[in-house]
Amino acid sequence: MTGTFRTSQAVSALDPAEPHLVLVGLPGSGKSTVGALLAGRLQRSFLDFDAEIERREGASISAIFAERGEQAFRALELKLTEELRELGNMVLAPGGGWVANPGAVALLRPPARLVYLRVRPETALRRLGTGAAGRPLLSRPDPLAELQRLLEERRALYQEADVEVGAELLTPQQVTDEIVRAVGGESAKT
Repeated sequence: MTGTFRTSQAVSALDPAEPHLVLVGLPGSGKSTVGALLAGRLQRSFLDFDAEIERREGASISAIFAERGEQAFRALELKLTEELRELGNMVLAPGGGWVANPGAVALLRPPARLVYLRVRPETALRRLGTGAAGRPLLSRPDPLAELQRLLEERRALYQEADVEVGAELLTPQQVTDEIVRAVGGESAKT
């Protein structure tokens, strides 16, 4: 039995016959912003994993990390992913480390399609601004070095996505347009 989700918009039936679109990439790559735009454009429901986990747990991601540790957070991500396996037709924005959570991607893929929003660590950090300090894995003395380390650890996993969009110099709307073009029939990476 699946849980109840509080999506940003309940505009589509959660049809298991229609694959999810899952946005992956570094923190600050635009997954939440682009996800909401993309869902609106495709008339799908959007689910931000961090927001959903915070809602369910009644605690911020930072508090979950501080009180229970990263492993407990990853278990919550995995549980949410298992619930989503029974559904479809959503735009999903998991955390940046979701792809490295053993078994998480395999729960949804196939049929889900992964979209990698590629940005440099410097761009991700600039986009996060002061919010970087509230990110558990970035609340360290050198957040840029942490983002660089995370990218090196996860790059190959991100690049296994079905679609790769260079989101470095594009606006969120332009990234959304690129994804719509790519999932609308183009299978080549942009």
